Amino acid sequence: MIGVSKADSLIDMSVLEDCMREHLNETAPRRIAVLDPLKLIIDNYPEGQAEECLAPNHPQKPDWGKRAVPFSRELWIEREDFMEVPGKGYFRLFPGNKVRLRYGFVIECTGCDKDAAGNVIAVHCNYFADSKSGTPGADNYKVKGNIHWLSARHAHAAEVRLYDRLFASAAPGASGRDFLDDINPQSMTLITAQLEPGLKAAAAEDRCQFERHGYFVADRIDSKPGAPVFNRTVTLKDSWTTRKS
Repeated sequence: MIGVSKADSLIDMSVLEDCMREHLNETAPRRIAVLDPLKLIIDNYPEGQAEECLAPNHPQKPDWGKRAVPFSRELWIEREDFMEVPGKGYFRLFPGNKVRLRYGFVIECTGCDKDAAGNVIAVHCNYFADSKSGTPGADNYKVKGNIHWLSARHAHAAEVRLYDRLFASAAPGASGRDFLDDINPQSMTLITAQLEPGLKAAAAEDRCQFERHGYFVADRIDSKPGAPVFNRTVTLKDSWTTRKS
């Protein structure tokens, strides 16, 4: 892709990342992870009940089969998937709006709980029992929003490292600067994420796509049996150019 030249040249990091995405899109199974968890409570779902929803291991490879993802009354969703006062064009959860829980049911948001400081700590909704994905009733519901989720009862917490560009400049140390001054302070962010149950058994160097978030690999040194640590390899799309501008 980059060709061969006798002259010194700089190859933009995005070229490598595009190649990584192309390869991993073909080889990495899909899994669900909630990186910034917010509790979602389905008030009209029976307490103590659980059932399975089916999710494809790879949307373009039906021969890879499907896996069961547990569903229950209390779920984890991404914090950014709820807004009490939505902006224009926001189709995810807000009071009175309906969305589909990916691979699951259609829900309607009814409100939220807040702490003493006014921070949202839980979202409430009702579900439509005849709207489960893959069943005939699902076709009766047309919604614009589609969000991912995990059962709070079945998910497990894990350390996840979000790696970004090490340097904020394409040419660190150019024009006589100390290259250390060009280090990106957000080059690594440590978070505790909620992962789908099957990922608890991930072995060191197992690779997968966390749906919506990017491609991740279980750390070869810090992962332990039953306690994998995941590193982000590359995002789903290049946002670096946008952030720089």
